[in-house]
Amino acid sequence: MARWSLVVSDDTDRTVRGYLGAIGAKKGGLSNLVEEAVKRYIFEETVNTVQERNSEYSQDEIMNVIDEGIRETRASNRS
Repeated sequence: MARWSLVVSDDTDRTVRGYLGAIGAKKGGLSNLVEEAVKRYIFEETVNTVQERNSEYSQDEIMNVIDEGIRETRASNRS
């Protein structure tokens, strides 16, 4: 497990610790919150990147490519 050292504003610290206290978070609550937030951020950024990259294609074109890939995979698994 990695260890991070972070610097945040006093206001953010008070807000986060108040939130964690209000939900009854136990030891490790801050670490869990930061890890979950980072995972969500990375996921959302990845989705945005893929959506931007594929914006020139229609939904039908994308679905056709997916369907073709599924058909090819299923056909190769039967052999």
